[in-house]
Amino acid sequence: MPDTTMIEDATARPRTSGMVWTGRVLSGIAILFFLMDAGMKIVPPQVVFDTMAQLGWPTDIGTVRLLAGLLLGSTLLYAWPRTALLGAVLLTGYLGGAIATHVRIGSPLFSHVLFGAYLGVILWGGLWLRDARLRAIFPIVR
Repeated sequence: MPDTTMIEDATARPRTSGMVWTGRVLSGIAILFFLMDAGMKIVPPQVVFDTMAQLGWPTDIGTVRLLAGLLLGSTLLYAWPRTALLGAVLLTGYLGGAIATHVRIGSPLFSHVLFGAYLGVILWGGLWLRDARLRAIFPIVR
């Protein structure tokens, strides 16, 4: 009788060093961007208030720091491997709000509206490449 524990899933890809390092680099780019954005909102220069006003958001310090806290917390969850999936889901929600804001005010599609989607692809692509469990749930079959 054949040993069934040795049967491999045909859709599972081996965890290669190149995939993992590419995922880490992509995740690192996203993390650095979100940390920079959150940092600018913690001690906001005038340009942050001007941009918030252009986007139709309240320009009080409380709102700006609330957004900074949400972004910083979600980014730290994403950066920690055990909570990366939760962080990715929360950051996706944050990016969805950014996309909706730009759609609402009629921003240019490819440079402003879809910028959140570009970040989302980097965010999820990095996580997918570095986490075999996520690749098992969402396999890419040739």
